Amino acid sequence: MTSEVKDTSKAPQSKGDMILDDLFLGELEDRSAPRISLSLPAKLRASNASAFSVTVNDLSLSGFACHALSSMPQGTRCWLKMPGMESMQAEVVWNDGFMIGCSFDKLLSQVVLDSLIARYSEPTVFNV
Repeated sequence: MTSEVKDTSKAPQSKGDMILDDLFLGELEDRSAPRISLSLPAKLRASNASAFSVTVNDLSLSGFACHALSSMPQGTRCWLKMPGMESMQAEVVWNDGFMIGCSFDKLLSQVVLDSLIARYSEPTVFNV
């Protein structure tokens, strides 16, 4: 039995290939912690820019996703200011034009995460 390795360096040739490539790349995405669905008001600021209001929609020890109409590209350094906390440095991992996903430079404390969940969570927990 042979093992086949998919070459992701080539551009997809058709819409079907693009869907398959999205599914394949999704399998490679590494989630280091379960994400918790919540509705947390926060401020997000990119390097050399002013902060703007966002709503964090999911949060984990290692990162977050929030609604943000922003053009911050992947790799942008940013800071998330959550209620009652110092700003946390993060990096944009993805941006679809309506939402931004970021990974924290330093993991969020489990105690802090539990406190934020108790105050702002919605009842859904998901692991993707």
